[in-house]
Amino acid sequence: MLNEEKVRYMTELAIFEKKEGKRIFPVNRYFKKDYVGGHMFRSFFGYTFCYILFLAMWILYELDEFMGGVALEEILAWGKKWGIAYVVGLAVYLLITWRVYSVRYEYAARAQGMYVSRLKHLLSRYGREKKKKSKETRGGKSR
Repeated sequence: MLNEEKVRYMTELAIFEKKEGKRIFPVNRYFKKDYVGGHMFRSFFGYTFCYILFLAMWILYELDEFMGGVALEEILAWGKKWGIAYVVGLAVYLLITWRVYSVRYEYAARAQGMYVSRLKHLLSRYGREKKKKSKETRGGKSR
């Protein structure tokens, strides 16, 4: 006979695993520092690539001014502005990346802990049921 509570519990675990599995299981293969650091590394290159593309577009847009003759001091001033904008933007972007992926890691760690505790609870229910059945079987043989 099926234990309805056990079936319900197993169904809840399967639904949880289906819904949240893609988000929580890959995260827990890493330590927090490695997980967040890897995403910050990717964010650094993504931001830098986008910044270079944006800078190239701006240069192409202002090409007529460059071709008309620009003083060296003016080019250095633009370089300084663009360099400061890059560093400040990168710092803000990496700070946001660090915060987002730290929160995601913590959420996944809590969800994984909850999933494991539910699995342990289910296993303990199986263990109790097996002990009950073995006692009944022993009791039935001795009669």
